[in-house]
Amino acid sequence: MTNPAIGFDPVTGVSPSVKRALNDMLGGGAASILTLTFGLSYALLIFAGPLSPYLSYGIAATFISSAVLAAVIGLGSSLPFAIAAPDSSTAAVTGILAASLVEHIEAANLSAPLLSPVLITLGLSTVLTGIVLCGLGLTRMGRAIRYVPYPVVGGFLGATGLLIALGAIRVITGYPVQLTTLPRFANGTTLLEIGAACAMALVLYLTWHRSRTPFGLPIILIGGVLTAHLAFWISGVSLDQARSMGWTFQPPPQAAFMLPWHADDLARYPWFAVPDLLGNLVAVIFVTASSTLFNTTGIEVAVHREANLERELNVTGAANILSGVLGGYTGCSSISRSILNLSSGGRGRLSGLTASALSLLMLAIAPELLGFIPKFVLGGLLLYLGADQLHKWIIESRKRLSKLEYLSLVAIIVIIVAWGFVPGILIGVIIGCATFAFSAARVESIKYSFDGSEYRSSLDRSRDDQEVLLAHGGKIQGLNLQSYLFFGSANRLYQHVKQLLQQRPECRYLLFDFKLVTGVDSSAAYSFAQIKRSAGDLGVELILVHLSAAAEKVLRASDFVGEGVTIIGELDHALEWCENELISQHQGLAQEEASLRDWFAGILDSEDDADELIRRCQRIEVEAGEVIVQAGDPADSMHFILDGRVGIMIPADDDRTTRVRSLGRYTTIGEMGLVSQTPRSATIQAEVDSVLYVLNTHQFDAIREEDPALSHKLLTYFVSVMAERLTFANRTIAVLRR
Repeated sequence: MTNPAIGFDPVTGVSPSVKRALNDMLGGGAASILTLTFGLSYALLIFAGPLSPYLSYGIAATFISSAVLAAVIGLGSSLPFAIAAPDSSTAAVTGILAASLVEHIEAANLSAPLLSPVLITLGLSTVLTGIVLCGLGLTRMGRAIRYVPYPVVGGFLGATGLLIALGAIRVITGYPVQLTTLPRFANGTTLLEIGAACAMALVLYLTWHRSRTPFGLPIILIGGVLTAHLAFWISGVSLDQARSMGWTFQPPPQAAFMLPWHADDLARYPWFAVPDLLGNLVAVIFVTASSTLFNTTGIEVAVHREANLERELNVTGAANILSGVLGGYTGCSSISRSILNLSSGGRGRLSGLTASALSLLMLAIAPELLGFIPKFVLGGLLLYLGADQLHKWIIESRKRLSKLEYLSLVAIIVIIVAWGFVPGILIGVIIGCATFAFSAARVESIKYSFDGSEYRSSLDRSRDDQEVLLAHGGKIQGLNLQSYLFFGSANRLYQHVKQLLQQRPECRYLLFDFKLVTGVDSSAAYSFAQIKRSAGDLGVELILVHLSAAAEKVLRASDFVGEGVTIIGELDHALEWCENELISQHQGLAQEEASLRDWFAGILDSEDDADELIRRCQRIEVEAGEVIVQAGDPADSMHFILDGRVGIMIPADDDRTTRVRSLGRYTTIGEMGLVSQTPRSATIQAEVDSVLYVLNTHQFDAIREEDPALSHKLLTYFVSVMAERLTFANRTIAVLRR
């Protein structure tokens, strides 16, 4: 018996293939217990109220759906142990669809038949859902649902939980929960029924919710049934009396299987109601698709095994198409039943076939069982399922969501329950987008900032250049950007740049590193235009680094890229360019200052006096045509012309001006007004771009008080300058007299 050629297990005496088959059948049977129990409650949930006389057809539709889904998905799923059936969420939205159709039919004609239109609607919606799922799988668009904001999905599924709980009350009492029906709930028997159902739901929560053993649920439900019948016996209430009082279900006739595709039924179908049903139809498709994806992901996480998402969508779509053709309704793979199958030993596709066979078996015995089950037992199960769903999305999700996201989730639940799935879909998407935009706007678009004194290029430089960058590196400011830039985050960036330029007025080069930016919205270009204007007013050059082609296209379209904006491919090269500009400017200033010192030293015959005069002067740059001083202004300063040329202009006829003298580099102007304190007698205007050093009255007075020797030298220089100009004027007059 231990010969490997024989292939039998030495311990059990059973071949491995037979053992695997037995394990699969055992796992599938354990999972079927949940399918059968839930199936009865789903049938009651959908075929409630005006549809309760047709409950046998609802039971048939439920277990036909369970059998088809379990078989097709069991054979085709990328997870061979998966068990599929109608889900609580899909059953809830299916029930809403059926109730909405009945409401429209009764509003038009109270005597109109209900069964055929309902079965046709369930079949068509299931077929359409299957086609959409196959389309999502074939086009690989199914993953797009994972981009739906979490609060929106949570709002939809939380609303289905509340609808299940409300449907449970209708199953127990026979009345929907509405303002007009509230007086009926004041009845003592009705309150007792609801109380018993709540007690049943509490027992399920305290026991099976925590253990999740495969046989725990049926044992608890059987215990509830026995307890109810014991209470009836003790109180002297017969089974018929309990049914007439509404404590137990009326036994429906044998489950009847009926294909809904008869020509006469299709001709009498209330097609006028279809436009009003579209919102609920979309809800069925959306909830089934999201449940398929989320349940598949949940199974992946639980068993640490990756599934083929597109294959799951295609197989689930095919299963729903077949289920719809046979008059069933939607469903998908179940996390709880698949995990239960796996933990019970099921590993292969025989588990799904076993669950399918047991579902078909229930078509024969389910109606008889239902006649002995008290309403509060299955109603309590529905209450538990709805409360569990609500707890998951309203209580547990609070720990994972921000306050704003959580409030939007609750709002979506309220909107769906109050006004239906169409407003819920529309407002939910709007709330989700608005919440995302608000949250994204709060994400910091700046990863870090730096300046040129602490972060430099990789170029090795001389010690003199390093000292220049250490002293003047603050003129280079950099911002490393991140995330997606749109109107919210870009506006925050603009506010940050404004504050930065106020705090660092010495800034002359502002770098934006786009390496971590995933995209730039066209609305963000407006904020960048504001940044450009603010920088331009302060003489700051903008440098863009790692700018993608798409982002550059957006910024160019808004005329942001242009004068005052430089694009450089890499950050290191951008830093090197800015450093070179700084060093070049500093070297020019150093040469300029040396030239000024030599000039002043020649005038004053002392380098110390030259340094002191330089310290007292203020450097200015003027452009060609710019007026330096205006005739008639107070003479409160004089100008040393270090570079360039200025002209002395006096008024002429026809509002014109005439140049009477032009002054070049190493000359002065305005010294007479500085000494005499008389108004300007002429206008001084730059003829070319010029560099001047200004000595104002306050500094001149300070020199006279603090350094009389320097003051005396300046006055001596002023006298010599005026003497030279007087000599020049006399020569000019002499020539003119010839």
